[in-house]
Amino acid sequence: MLLSRLFSKTSKESASDDRSKNADLLTRAGFISKTMAGVYSYLPLGARVLWKIEKMLREEMDKIGAEVFLPSLSPTANWEKTGRLETVGILFQASGANAVSVHTNDARYILNSTHEEIITPLVQQFVKSYKDLPCAAYQIQTKFRNEPRAKSGLLRGREFRMKDLYSFHASEEDMMDYFLKKAIPAYTTFFKRIGLGDRTVIALASGGDFSKEPSREFQTKCESGEDHVFHASGSDIFYNRELTPCHAPAWGNPKEEMRPREDVVGKGIIGVEGLAKFLKIEVERTTKTILFETAKGDVVAAAVRGGYDIDEHKLRQILGTDFSLATPETVKRVTKAEVGYAGPLGLPKNVRVIWDDSTQGRRNFECGANKTDYHSINVNFGRDLPEPSEFVDIKVAREGDLDPKTGKVYEVFKTAEVGNVFTLFRKFSDAFGFTFKDKDGKEKPVYMGCYGLGTTRVMGVLAEIYNDEHGLCLPEQVAPARVHIVAIAKQKEEEAFTVAQKLYDDLTAAGVECLFDDRLEASVGSRLADADLIGVPWRVIVSPKTLEKKNIEVKRRIMKEAEMVSIKDFLKMLEI
Repeated sequence: MLLSRLFSKTSKESASDDRSKNADLLTRAGFISKTMAGVYSYLPLGARVLWKIEKMLREEMDKIGAEVFLPSLSPTANWEKTGRLETVGILFQASGANAVSVHTNDARYILNSTHEEIITPLVQQFVKSYKDLPCAAYQIQTKFRNEPRAKSGLLRGREFRMKDLYSFHASEEDMMDYFLKKAIPAYTTFFKRIGLGDRTVIALASGGDFSKEPSREFQTKCESGEDHVFHASGSDIFYNRELTPCHAPAWGNPKEEMRPREDVVGKGIIGVEGLAKFLKIEVERTTKTILFETAKGDVVAAAVRGGYDIDEHKLRQILGTDFSLATPETVKRVTKAEVGYAGPLGLPKNVRVIWDDSTQGRRNFECGANKTDYHSINVNFGRDLPEPSEFVDIKVAREGDLDPKTGKVYEVFKTAEVGNVFTLFRKFSDAFGFTFKDKDGKEKPVYMGCYGLGTTRVMGVLAEIYNDEHGLCLPEQVAPARVHIVAIAKQKEEEAFTVAQKLYDDLTAAGVECLFDDRLEASVGSRLADADLIGVPWRVIVSPKTLEKKNIEVKRRIMKEAEMVSIKDFLKMLEI
């Protein structure tokens, strides 16, 4: 690839409207161009990186599934069948953009954020018997998601590339066998191949309300990542924050002298930090009480210590039923107060109060007074409230929390999710009435699995990790080229240029991908800076000075020093 023929260019200026390192580096290096928030164009260099990632991914997926290519548009009826049309909060729709188009066709379509609604009825057309199972199909396709914030470059886009694989099985056992013994190992191999294996862990995460099996997230350690992974010391077990079983560090003195309870006016105070400051108490003395309504119509109050949030997945496991946040009307009916002042004091007997273990062992704590604008302070178990029969874990884990099994503090690190595998069980097959006939001719339900991996996100994570103060340092297997050749000459007729040109031609003929910087009008300094910014693994300089001793200057991108070697020796270094 000749740099003079690329319409894309490098830039010295930071992509100031992108706070993420990956967007800044990839934009300045001429790999991508921002079209709008969360949407990028992939320029020649960036497209080559993306195709290499996807080529390796295809090689692994071909071992466990067959490739298909599904439409980006889907009928709303399919989403209505699965009950997701009104519940998936990131759906985009497609419809006529102007009056003429609407007059031609006024239909409304869904821009697919995922493809369960397409693949399930598609496979259903062909799978009728147990002899047709198991089977699996995957694709690499553009997805569309109406993300509320798209400020992380390629890590969170509104339009992005994704590989999704779907498997279909005659039994739960076969689904789990594929999930654990085929899909997860295939992902593990892929991440090793692209250079993320040592930094990527498999974290347990919520499997959703339709799966009793936790999903497995492939999380890459990355300081700019949006997730937090908790590691149980001395084990190979990792948890996404949402699923981390934890105990809060003990706080408070159980022998502290009880003080008289008071109701204090505190109107419109935002957050526990503000409340603690107003009341002149520690945040840990405050109590967050949230009311929920179960699917059966019961009201539940969940209480955690100030500084914690309620983990709805954990709460759902304890309640054994689905629920939603109580409406303002329900809060007012149950507490006699407006939203924001709920507390465990004086609640009706039919309201179940669930206490998190973080609230245990405190004296003289605060809670909502169940009176609008009022907070109760110096509340104590045994005097103002009955001592709970049990304290449970319903909180979102925080740094410093303890592993309940060992009592040791979790190791916590920031990560970026690069892949996720789910057991769907019968969620989608039941929605479409997808069954098969077993050996006895009886209709049986089909079990499904889903396996997603964002290829553009992987590219962003690679850029976040493989870089230095000068630019990108992508691994050889995903870099846009293997060798970056710079000819230092004033005219193309000079020996330095002709030698560089021949080296480029010979390497290309040998199957080595090369970038040839043949832009003689640009300064040497700017061209070398471009080489560092683009970050190809090997940089070669051919100049009159190097040729005096019949050598070329060779430098590995990840090394500080260059060395003078003959072209013959350089070819040996490349193992040609």
